[in-house]
Amino acid sequence: HRPMINDPAKLNRLVKGVPTLRKLLVIDDNSLVRFALCLLLRRAGYEVLEASDGGEGQQVQSENDLDLLITDILMDGVDGLETIRKIREVSPDIKIIAISGGGHLDAGDMLQLAERAGADAIFTKPFDNNELLSKIAVLLGTPPPPSA
Repeated sequence: HRPMINDPAKLNRLVKGVPTLRKLLVIDDNSLVRFALCLLLRRAGYEVLEASDGGEGQQVQSENDLDLLITDILMDGVDGLETIRKIREVSPDIKIIAISGGGHLDAGDMLQLAERAGADAIFTKPFDNNELLSKIAVLLGTPPPPSA
């Protein structure tokens, strides 16, 4: 007699061919950018958590089993570069996307630093939503969601 599995997520992972809801974290200190990004990702079928800075993001990450995180680079408090480094230390397999508008600095330079810190992909704000969704699908090894 086998024990029952009461956790739907575990059950989904055991049943071949049944898609699992991937859990993502969005870290951005701009509430409008964070809201829009979370909305896009939820509409694409992802479970999305959010944080307003790197310190909060690290706390959320430590309490959840995340598949991917998207972090802004320039933020008050703990910035995206430090966040990427810290999360890479404790979760080397998590997929990380860095985003930046650059602020008063060059966005390209900041994103190159993010790649060196461990980001799997980089995007300059503003970015194309469909390109972001396609990159997430590639990083997670899932079929791309329908166009946004």
